[in-house]
Amino acid sequence: MKPIAILETGKPPEALADAFDDYPARFRALLGEGVATVRFDVQAGRLPADPEAFQGAIVTGSAAGVYDDLPWIPPLMDWLRGARGRTRLVGICFGHQAMAHAFGGRVQKSDKGWGIGLHRYAVTAHEPWMFPKAASIGIPVSHQDQVLSPPADARVIAASAFTPYAGLAWDDAMSFQCHPEFQPEYAAALVESRRGTRIPEALADEAVASLGRANDRAVLTAWIRAFLMLTPPPVEGEGSGI
Repeated sequence: MKPIAILETGKPPEALADAFDDYPARFRALLGEGVATVRFDVQAGRLPADPEAFQGAIVTGSAAGVYDDLPWIPPLMDWLRGARGRTRLVGICFGHQAMAHAFGGRVQKSDKGWGIGLHRYAVTAHEPWMFPKAASIGIPVSHQDQVLSPPADARVIAASAFTPYAGLAWDDAMSFQCHPEFQPEYAAALVESRRGTRIPEALADEAVASLGRANDRAVLTAWIRAFLMLTPPPVEGEGSGI
């Protein structure tokens, strides 16, 4: 099987870097042992020369916005448009927004403010790779930007009142606003690092408390693995527990 490209578009805050893994390491853990990966530092100008050399590509989260005037963002958008149909694409948080932006949607900072803590999304449509099936998923989030208008050819697969376009799917791409690769401990540490400066105290309290509840990271991980064809589909009539 060909390797998975991990397009690293951001890093954990410096204050948390010693205590927690970087984002590529978390996605390697999510994909599981035995899955070959190649990391590309997108901010340093590195992108896969040939998308077809990879089983798929994952675009990570970032503190940047797709609308920021940064030299690495236009090449990433061009790469995503050129890679469609040549490899399978997965976008997480910034990656979700980047794919929506590249494919014709609209992304900007939401007037709803910070989305932090454990958010629950209703599953609004089921794709073939979405097994085990779930009516909703609760996953850690950390974002201010949102997809406000999805691309015309995208299917909305997850939504909430706070994030109406939380999950999108195309025939050869899928993306989610949430962070299945975030351990609750890291998501809580991220909130605490911004408490009282960027995030109001009351919202921080609510977010940290929510992260103590059960989450569905394993479900979304199974979906990503199935989409990337790392997991065989279940035999019809058999359950698919996780």
